[in-house]
Amino acid sequence: MNTAPVGILAGSGPLPFQVAEAISRQGGRVFIVGFQDFVDLEQIRHWPHRIIRLAAAGEILSALRQAECRDIVLIGPVRRPALRDLRPDAEGARLMARVGRALFAGDNGLLGALIRIFGEEGFNVRGAHEFLTRSLGKVGALGRVQPDSQAMSDIMRGVSVVRGLGALDIGQGCIVQDGVVLAVEAIEGTDRMLARALHLAQPGPGGVLVKMLKPGQEARADMPTIGPNTVVNAQAAGLRGIAFETGFTLLTDPDECEATADRLGLFLYGLSRAESQGAG
Repeated sequence: MNTAPVGILAGSGPLPFQVAEAISRQGGRVFIVGFQDFVDLEQIRHWPHRIIRLAAAGEILSALRQAECRDIVLIGPVRRPALRDLRPDAEGARLMARVGRALFAGDNGLLGALIRIFGEEGFNVRGAHEFLTRSLGKVGALGRVQPDSQAMSDIMRGVSVVRGLGALDIGQGCIVQDGVVLAVEAIEGTDRMLARALHLAQPGPGGVLVKMLKPGQEARADMPTIGPNTVVNAQAAGLRGIAFETGFTLLTDPDECEATADRLGLFLYGLSRAESQGAG
């Protein structure tokens, strides 16, 4: 591995540190820029780091260059702030001008613009999935519970819905029960969608959650994520299981996700490439 440290631009949650640990196990070094008000302060203290405001682009670029980072990873959710709350520094204002209309577009356009700009600034943006290969799941059921024919029908209905939503840059997930779309994910995120679905469930077998990468989405910056809490919340919402796109979904703790699904009696199903394209 390159001796230069990999720069990790860290939002919230455990994934930035799982990337750091994976790089360390491979003999590499890391330098973490933790976004103020988002990054886990307890976990970041174990790694070389700086904590910097999200819009302080000058400080971020300077810190990465001082650490001699060339490869960088953007990982961990960050709540998208209103423009009036950004308060960019001078470099941030310059970069915002270069991003241009993408600031007002959906996530796909904005993330694509940011990755292009990092490239123009001399950095190589890597995807977290390049390091967290074990967290990408496998095709088929991960635990003891298998989806039955009705669940598979709902999964494929969900695939077509998420592909349609994703093409409009709306969300990465939906919930389907007996062919009926109970909820779609928008800016509120998966957990709030699940909470909403609890009050929308119909009589009969529970629904399924489908999580997938949006068509054309930049996988290096915003892959769908499932953790043990997702499984717990899916069970609380009365669902039968979760289907995800194998290779393009990060499981924050694969073993615990599987164990939790088994314990709660839910399936955790990895979609094949053909199934995620709607050809299952």
